[in-house]
Amino acid sequence: MALSSLSLAVVGADYPNRKGPGRRFEIELCRPGEPVVLIPEPKNPADPRAVAVFSCRGIQIGYLSAERCGWIGSIIGSGRDVRAIFQHKTSYGAAIRVAFDGEEPALPPVRHATEQPVDDSGFYPDEEWPD
Repeated sequence: MALSSLSLAVVGADYPNRKGPGRRFEIELCRPGEPVVLIPEPKNPADPRAVAVFSCRGIQIGYLSAERCGWIGSIIGSGRDVRAIFQHKTSYGAAIRVAFDGEEPALPPVRHATEQPVDDSGFYPDEEWPD
């Protein structure tokens, strides 16, 4: 099954690293398009499905969110090629862009502040009851 690229949340930026710079500091150094490394942590006591995210300098910036770590970890564990790049910093940590099966991840187009966000939630208001 072919997978397209997608953006994923990186959380846990407020937790300290065991050594080296802090995660928020490292996120500040990251630039859009820089490669990041995804490393499954099956021995992680908090969640054996955890997938750590490291900058191109080898400093941990956080973990994939709990909603996605099991799925991405299983893809990595099955031997499929998963490539990732830093997308941007966020209030909770960062966002990364991933691509699968040898594809190179690409940053999505930049949306200007004046553009309306695209609603891809699947929710469409009822014309009769337009609350």
